[in-house]
Amino acid sequence: MPNMPAKDQAPIKKISRRSPLSLVSRNLVGASAVAFCVIAGAGAYQLQAAPDVAPQSETTSHLPSFTALAERVSPSVVSVRVKADPRLIASQDGGADERSPDGNKDNPFSGTPLERFFAGPKGLMPPDPKGKDKKGGTPGAPVLGQGSGFFISQDGYIVTNNHVVEGAMKVEVLTTEGRVLPAKIIGTDAGTDLALLKVEGRNFPAIKFSKGDVKVGEWVIALGNPFGLEGTVTAGIVSARGRDIGMGAYDNFIQIDASVNQGNSGGPTFNQSGEVIGVNTAIFSPSGGSVGIAFAVPARTVETIVAQLKEKGRVTRGWLGVEVQPVTPELADSLGLRDPQGALVTSLMQGSPADKGGLLRGDVVLKINEGDVKDSRDLARRIASIPPQTAVRLAIFRNGRREALAVKLTELKDESKLPSGRSGPALQSEIGGLGISVAPMVSGPRGAPGLAIVEIRPDGKAADVGLVQGDVILAANGSDLFTPDALEAALRNARAIGKYHALTLVQRGATQVFVALPTGAR
Repeated sequence: MPNMPAKDQAPIKKISRRSPLSLVSRNLVGASAVAFCVIAGAGAYQLQAAPDVAPQSETTSHLPSFTALAERVSPSVVSVRVKADPRLIASQDGGADERSPDGNKDNPFSGTPLERFFAGPKGLMPPDPKGKDKKGGTPGAPVLGQGSGFFISQDGYIVTNNHVVEGAMKVEVLTTEGRVLPAKIIGTDAGTDLALLKVEGRNFPAIKFSKGDVKVGEWVIALGNPFGLEGTVTAGIVSARGRDIGMGAYDNFIQIDASVNQGNSGGPTFNQSGEVIGVNTAIFSPSGGSVGIAFAVPARTVETIVAQLKEKGRVTRGWLGVEVQPVTPELADSLGLRDPQGALVTSLMQGSPADKGGLLRGDVVLKINEGDVKDSRDLARRIASIPPQTAVRLAIFRNGRREALAVKLTELKDESKLPSGRSGPALQSEIGGLGISVAPMVSGPRGAPGLAIVEIRPDGKAADVGLVQGDVILAANGSDLFTPDALEAALRNARAIGKYHALTLVQRGATQVFVALPTGAR
C-alpha cells in the first residue's frame, strides 16, 4: 500500500482569554440568584451561619484524580512529525487538501460538521490544493505536519492515524524525553485510518490495549499533541459506542467528550486502568475546535489491524461481492419480513462469491455464521473481518421464508465495476396513483427492463418516498418492468394481498436501491 499525505497542519492561532468583565458579570448573576433563594425561604426556615469551610458535595468528592494515571501513561505517547509530498496530499479526497490556516476551508468535509483534525509546526502556512503556498512559497515544496502516536511494544512499534503519515517522505517521532527518532512506516490502512510505525531501539515505554467492553459513562483521558502542544492531557467520559459517522464502511467509533483538537490525530484514549480503549481519529466541529464530541477507533479494531500490518504490511479483508441497503419498516412490510433487520441485497457482481454461492437480488442477509446482521453496515464490517478463502454460512430471507447458503469469501480488492449506462426513454405514461409519468427504457432492438421517471409531482406518493425525476424503476415484486402496465399490475397485485408497499428496485446513476412504493391499500 502506498504511503499517503500527512494531514496534520495548522497555523498559529490566538489564544482567546476570558474578559475579566464577563467573569464579574457572571458572578453578579450568581450572587443575585443565591440572595433571592435565601430571602424566599426566610419565612419558613431559620438562617444559620455558614461554616468556615463549605463541605465538599457528594458528587465532587467522587470525581477521579487523573494525576497518577497521566504520569504513568504519558511517556508512551509521542509526537509524530512528517515531511510530505504535496502532490500526494492534493491527490487525496478528490484533490482537496484538508489543511487550511482558516477553518479548514479546503477540507472536503467542509460544509458538514464532521472534520478530521491535524496540526502543524507553529507559523507554517500550508499549501493550497494546487501546491502553491498560501504565503507565496514555492509550489511543490515539501509540507510539514504533525500528529500523535503511542508505543505498543518495547521494541519500538508505534500506532498513529493513516492520515497523519499519508504521502510521507520522512517521518520522525518526538518522545517525552525530548529524543527525536527516525521512523519507518510498516503499513497503513485507509479503511480504518490506522498506521503502524517502527523506530530503532529497545525498552520503550509501551502500553496495552483494553480487552474489556467500553461502558458509556466511564471516565477516560485523551493524550496527544493538539496545535503542537506536546504531552497535553484532557479528561472526559465515554459518550456513546458504535457510532457510524459516515467516514467509511467500517465505522464503529467510540464517542468521547474529552477535549480533542487538531493535532490529537493518532493519539490514545485511556481508561482508568491505563489501557488504551481507542485511537483518536475525528471530531464533530463546525469550527475545527473541540466542542466535546470526538471519535476514537476501538481498541479491538486497532489490535486486529495492527497485527496484520505488523505481519505483512497491509490489511486483507473478506469480500462477498454485493451491494446492500438497510431494511426499513416499509421495506420489511413489502418483503413480508416481520422485523426491519438485516441487509437487503440490491445487486451482485458477476462471478463474485455471492453470485457463485447463490445469493439473489432482493435477498435479505439475516446472519453470518451464528452472528445476527443488524443492518447493511454491520454486514460490511462482519464480512471484512473474516479472512479471505473462509467459508461462511449465510441465513437469508427469500420469498417469504428463511434459507441457508454456504459462501466462500475471496479477498477484497480496490477495483470497482459500475453498472453499464442506459439510453433515453421512449413514449411516456402516467402512473396516477404515484404522481409520476414513466417511459420504457430503450437499449437495442429488444429493449431492456426499466421505466424512467420523466415527470414527478412534488406532492405525490413517489416523491414522498424519495424518488426523483431521472430515476429508473427496474423491477417490482421481483419481476422486471418493461411497460407502465407492468408497474400498475405489480401495485395492484400487492394491494390485493393486503400489502401497503410494493418492493421496487430503482436505479439512480450507477447505484441501485430498493424502494417501498405505496400500493394504496387501506
